[in-house]
This record gives sequence, C-alpha cells and structure tokens, in this order.
Amino acid sequence: MSEPKTPTAIPAGDTYKGWVFKWTNYIKGYQRRWFVLSNGLLSYYRTQAEMGHTCRGTINLATATITVDDACNFVISNGGAQTYHLKASCEVERQRWITALELAKAKAARMQAESDDSGDDFPPSSVPVAHGQGGGSQNSEVQSALRTLGSKVEDLSTCNDLISKHGSALQRSLSELDSLRLTGEAGDKIRQVTERATLFRITSNAMINACRDFLSLAQAHSKRWQKALQAEREQRVRLEETLEQLAKQHNHLERAFRGAAQANASAENKSAVGPVKGEASDEDDDNEFFDAMEEAPEFITVPADPQFHKRSSSNISGFNSEMCPDDQSLNEEPLVMNQESPSQELVPLKKRRTRIPDKPNYSLNLWSIMKNCIGKELSKIPMPVNFNEPISMLQRLSEDLEYHELLDKAAKCQSSLEQMCYVAAFSVSSYSTTVYRTGKPFNPLLGETYELDRQRESGYRSLCEQVSHHPPAAAHHVISDRGWTLRQEITVASKFRGKYLSIMPLGTIHAVFEKSNNHYTWKKVTTTVHNIIVGKLWIDQSGEIDVVNHTTGDRCHLKFAPYSYFSRDVARKVTGVVMDKDGKAHYVLSGTWDEKMEFSRVMQSSRGGENGTEGKQKTVYQTLKAREVWRRNPLPEGAETMYYFTALALTLNEPEEGIAPTDSRRRPDQRLMEEGRWEEANAEKQRLEEKQRSARREREKEAASQRTSSQSEEAVDEDTLTDSSLKSAPHDNYQALWFERREDPITGEQVHIYRGGYWEAKDRGSWEGCPNIF
Repeated sequence: MSEPKTPTAIPAGDTYKGWVFKWTNYIKGYQRRWFVLSNGLLSYYRTQAEMGHTCRGTINLATATITVDDACNFVISNGGAQTYHLKASCEVERQRWITALELAKAKAARMQAESDDSGDDFPPSSVPVAHGQGGGSQNSEVQSALRTLGSKVEDLSTCNDLISKHGSALQRSLSELDSLRLTGEAGDKIRQVTERATLFRITSNAMINACRDFLSLAQAHSKRWQKALQAEREQRVRLEETLEQLAKQHNHLERAFRGAAQANASAENKSAVGPVKGEASDEDDDNEFFDAMEEAPEFITVPADPQFHKRSSSNISGFNSEMCPDDQSLNEEPLVMNQESPSQELVPLKKRRTRIPDKPNYSLNLWSIMKNCIGKELSKIPMPVNFNEPISMLQRLSEDLEYHELLDKAAKCQSSLEQMCYVAAFSVSSYSTTVYRTGKPFNPLLGETYELDRQRESGYRSLCEQVSHHPPAAAHHVISDRGWTLRQEITVASKFRGKYLSIMPLGTIHAVFEKSNNHYTWKKVTTTVHNIIVGKLWIDQSGEIDVVNHTTGDRCHLKFAPYSYFSRDVARKVTGVVMDKDGKAHYVLSGTWDEKMEFSRVMQSSRGGENGTEGKQKTVYQTLKAREVWRRNPLPEGAETMYYFTALALTLNEPEEGIAPTDSRRRPDQRLMEEGRWEEANAEKQRLEEKQRSARREREKEAASQRTSSQSEEAVDEDTLTDSSLKSAPHDNYQALWFERREDPITGEQVHIYRGGYWEAKDRGSWEGCPNIF
C-alpha cells in the first residue's frame, strides 16, 4: 500500500488519499481500492485513473460510525445502508486513516448541524435594509469566521482525546518494557513501543498543526470582529431610535385626527360642546394609552426588524389582557352560554379495552396433521383453532388502518410527489403487524361482515364483507372525514411447501383523495411463513410494489428484499424511488417494513459504472437529509401472551352494541377461542362449516333449476381459498349485500364496490336483509 500523498493527519476539510484493502465478497475476499477522503465524504475507486469519471461508492461520515476490529481492520457504516470492511497494511497505517476519519466525521457533523440551524442563528432580515449590502457582507464574513474557528476548536478537542488515548497506550507499553526480562519477547515489545510512539507522534503533529491554524486565524480576525460588532451595535441603536420616533409620530397624528373630529362634532352640536371638551381635557393617561394602541396592527408593520415585531406583538398582547375585563362585561352572557354548550354536545369517547385473555398453552402434534398435506392449498387442510388467532380475516384486513394518519397527512399535501411518499409509507406500514403474528386468522363465512367505526376518534368508517366463497374474496371500503377514501378486494392464495408456507394476496388497493382528485393503486407482496415443521416460526415479506398515481402519472417502485443469510444488508429492508410521469426521480425511500420508513429529496442523479460481475449500471442519487415519514408503534405491555396483538388489534373483537348480526364480533367459535375455551371453539367451528356447506348446496340447487344447461358442482369447505383465476363465473346465484360486482374503471377488473346503505341501516337499527350465518 502506498503512503498518502498528503500529510499523515489532516483536518477533515482537506483531502486524504491512499490504497486500502476493501472486503468485496466471500469469493474474492479483500481487494485493493483507491480511497479518497474529502469534505466529509469517503469515496473509493478501483484505480487512481477512475477518479475523474467513475466512483464505486461514497459514504457520508456525518452519520457514519467508525469501529476498529483488530490491529489492521476497521469498519465504516452509516446505519445499514452502506458498510465498508477495510484493512490497512499495518497498524500505523490503519491509525493514520482512523485519525483522519475521526477528524472528518467530527467536522462533517458540525457542518451539517450548522447548515440546519444557520437560518435561526443569523436571520438575513436582522440587518436593516437602510444599511444595505455592507452590513450583509459583514454579517456573512463573521458567520464564516465563527464557523472556521469553531471547526478548529473541535479539531483541537478531537486531537486532545486521541493524544490521551495513545499516550495511555504508550505508557502501558513502556511499563511492560520496564518489567520485561531480556528474553526472546524483548524484540516484539520493542517493536510495539516503537509503533505506538509513531502513532503518538502522528497525533501530536496534527494537534500542533491545528493549534497553529487556530492562532493564525484568531490573530487575523480579532480586530475585524471588534469593528464589525461595534458597527452592529451602532446600527441597532440607530434603528431603535428611528422606530421610537415613528411610533411617537403615529401617536401624535392619531390624537390630532381625533381632536379634529371632536371639534367638528362640537361645532355641529353645541349642546354637546361642554361635555366633549371636558372629557378631552380630563382624559387620563390610561385612556390616552388605549386610544394610541387602538390601531396598533397598522403601525407595527412599518419596521422591517422582526425583533421589533416580536416586541410590539408582546406589548399588544399585554394591552389586550388589560382591556379584557371591559370586553367581557359587554358579552358576559354569551360567554356563559359558550361554556355550557360544549358540555351538552360533547359525548365522552368510548374507552377501548387494552387486554384480552392470555393465550392458553395447549400442546398439539403438528406433524400428524401436516405430513399428508404437502402440496395442497392451506384452505383444504382441516385446521383446528390451535393455529388461529382470535380475529377473522376481515378484522385482519381492517388492521391495515393502524397507521391511517399517514393518509390524513397525505390528504393535506400540496405536492402530489410528496403525497406519494406518504401513500407508499402507508402501503409498507400494513406489514409491521405481521413480524410476530404467526397465527392464522379465521376464514370468514360467506356474507360475514365487519365494521370498524372510528369516526369520532379518527375520522373514518370501515366496512368489510366476505363477498365470494369460490374463489373466497373480501371487499373493503373506508371513508374518512379527512379527505380520503380507501377500497380493496383481496383474495388470498396460499401453498404449503413443507418447510414454509407462501401466502400471495391477489387484488388491487385503491386510495382516492378528494382535494387533489389523485387516485392511487397498488398491490400486496408475498408473505412467507418459515419453519412450519421444525423450529421457531418466523415471517418474511418479499416482492415488489408499484404505487401508481393515475391522475398525474407519478409512480413509486418499492422493493421488499427477502431475507438472506449471506446478505450484509439490514433485515426486512425496503427501498423505493418516487418518479414523475417522465421518469425523473424526486424522492428516495428507505427503511424496514417492521420498524420505520424515511424519505429524502433527490437533488441530482447520475449513472454509475458497471456493478461487478452483473454488468448492471446503478443510478446514484444525491439527496438531502432523510426525514422520517413513519415509525411502528410499540406493542402493548404483555403482548407476547396476547398473540402479539397491537393496541388496535386488541379492540377489533371487542363486543359492541348496534352492529350487524353478521359481524365477526358475533361469531361464536372465534369468541370461544378468545376466551380460552378451545375445545368448544373447535366443535363450534365444525358446526358453522357444516351449516355453510348446507346453505351452499341449497343455493347450487336453486341455481341449477334456473340454468338448465349448467352442471352442479361439488361443495367446497369453509376453509377453501382462492382458485387460479379471479374471473371465473360464480358457482351459485349469491349476491353480496353491501357490495355490488362491476368493472373497475381504473384497472378494468371485475370487483366488488361498496353500494352504500350499511351505515344508514345501522342508524335505523334495521337489519332485515342480513342472512343468518351464525
């Protein structure tokens, strides 16, 4: 490895270059790469010749962590997205890089914090307009000098810490050398002392250079700062005097105007001359004070100094507080009425439950059930409730609204591209509840419904209905008072593969925003349950989602990375790019589907070189600082004994009054399982399945009598899941009660869309049309 071409220990603003070995993969191992440290960014290239055109990777040290593995190895990571495993040729060379990287990291973090807070520290409008460009140039010069001095002070602090660290290590080595006998180990110890003395010398040189730079800057700028500060003080004094004169002139003009108006009134009405003059002559200081401030909002807009606005505003609030008793005396009765009216109109929100009975610990021989079921659909396996969780698929579908506030925020967005970020985050958030949820929800009976009325708490109403049994499909419709509508029809296909279970949701999700008329669609990814037979169950999400705005043509492509033992990326990773209709990237999304999502605005994008053996070109996005758009809510206390339910899931099966007789809360086998009576739940489950099969046979007979050319088809079990096609004709003449089947105008699919009437029927308490399914 060649020596760096710059001094060995250099502040982060300068450049540090050299050859370092970088870990590539398990086949090639460590490969030599040319690294360049400049302006808080660490970039690497295959050769020095590539510096002008092809960068293989860049990591921002402001948010990176630097760790040392052993004598020559060290790791640089920015939290999971990028991780460099590096190896130097020797410990001295490694420490040179560590010193330079730590200095660069400290300075990059300071510069980032200053750039975020610079607007608050030095507002541009604080310099008076009358003093123009001279004051602005002085202000910017002072800011630059202060930032430079602050940077040097931090460099001194960092070097001081490094000197203390290496000095202690050198002292320990010297102590060991003193106590060492002259044996074969003497040579090793002497070499170790020599290397550490070299490290101490390198750090000391950096300390000396930083001190020299600091002193030279301080001497150069000391007199200039004093002049600039004195000029600022004088300008501020002149400004305050000018503003005070303006306020007095305005007060005098207003009083003169009022005096002239009173004189005119007295000339017209002689009988009122005496009292008016008496009031004017006897006017006390308080009345003058109120008269002067009656038109306060007009004169406080004259100055340009925002500090004056703050001072005037605070004075006005004080004046209003003094005037308040007089104002209240005029409207005393309406105020009392306003205080009483809320207590008459407001009804306290319903207190939702926070616990359910703990899950019983019943043993079950899984292999005896599964060994004859390999290759079959999950729905065709007779499943006891031991594998279930005490909610239905309709309730699980409603659980997607756990983070409905993302759609609330999206409805307020002015930009469709920023709105796309919130919609994409909402599409990811629905998977956060699945990370520990290995239980299977109850398959809904045909005609079963579920309502989730959170209009008073969260502004939305949700309705689900099992609209088809072959293929089984659930329709979902949500309307929010906060400007959005969500609808979907989902069918779940599943295959048991022995070691794992694949669950493929089929169907399209629609989100429509009233204000912008933006219409978004997307689909769900594949869920895989691993270790079905042996081991601890765990769930993974994999696949890709395309969120499309059919109004503007914007698109967001999300990729759920499958878990891999050999991958260095963070587990459950999700990445995405928001692009307009022309394919230009505007935002980059990143995060995990079980924890959080962030989005960053793209400032510039460029095509990189070939990516290793794959030969693909990677697009490099230069983005601003990432902003968190979504974070998973913590699980309630004791969730591990309550099926790992979230706070919302705990309330889904809570009994409520006034719901439809077909609601999932009224399902008896599900209620018995929640209460821990699993044997009774299994018996009740079999009764409901047989009742549904009987009802299906009756419908098929009726349909066969109406269609002379049709053939009767075999009845399907309650647990039957999807067929290979969503477009197959229904087996009987069943029609959903609250949803109607028609062509989707966006996708062209035949789907069930809410026809209305449910919430009106609930308000009337009229459920005559509901079937008896329980």
